[in-house]
Amino acid sequence: MGPMEIQSVCVCGAGTMGSGIAQVAAAATLPVVLYELNEAVLEKAKSGIAKNLQTAVEKGKLDAAAAEATLGRIRFTSAIADCVADLVVEAIIEKMDAKTTLFRQLAERNGPTTIFASNTSSLSIAALAETLPHPERVAGLHFFNPAPLMKLVEVVQGPHTDPGTIDALLAFTKAVGKTPVLCTDAPGFIVNRVARPYYIESLRLAEEGLPFDTIDRLLEAQGFKMGPFKLMDLIGNDVNYAVSCSVYAQMGNPERLRPSDIQKERVDSGNLGRKTGKGYYAY
Repeated sequence: MGPMEIQSVCVCGAGTMGSGIAQVAAAATLPVVLYELNEAVLEKAKSGIAKNLQTAVEKGKLDAAAAEATLGRIRFTSAIADCVADLVVEAIIEKMDAKTTLFRQLAERNGPTTIFASNTSSLSIAALAETLPHPERVAGLHFFNPAPLMKLVEVVQGPHTDPGTIDALLAFTKAVGKTPVLCTDAPGFIVNRVARPYYIESLRLAEEGLPFDTIDRLLEAQGFKMGPFKLMDLIGNDVNYAVSCSVYAQMGNPERLRPSDIQKERVDSGNLGRKTGKGYYAY
């Protein structure tokens, strides 16, 4: 018998990442529920997805009927009672207590076969799973920004995760046109573990007085698609700082991975990047 076929998806959190994941699943003809308590964020997600699809139409990558059908497959809701699906993906704030609370609420509304996946960048899948009645159905499903464009998805197997759950997620990831890479439940998984020095060393240079745009231009000239400060602004400085702190703590506080005060200042001042209109750059 093959892996469980995922035929419906619920995404919790309608920020940049959550709305992107919802668009990806809907484009693959799956019915999607996009859940968000904040009505303004939910409305922004709907208009953002519509804009993305319209851009694809204008570039000739999608016809108008397909774009309309994709948007029509997404149910935008602020009611948690609507969050019932074969696969539930959380893409909320990068805080363990918020994620575990949400997953417990969702577990009460879904059956024992539902797969719960976290889009966390660095938090422990084992710790998330241990709070739920079916830890074998919990895994990581880490997309990268912007989700509709980036092909890579990390499928994270925790110590409790059943192989059948992983098989279903690998099949789902391929079905929505992505390239899955299986990884273990380690700090930062693969990409964020490797990427930390890219950010941290760049921040060290900034601490020494080198301008953000100079660092970005130099690294882009060496072949990086996006400089670290542009990339942090795209990801969200709150998200990036949370991941930096999480990996730093889980790795035993090595000096080479110590988060920068420059990151903390951006978060404390609310300058989170593109989503707030200002970060390392003004937008």
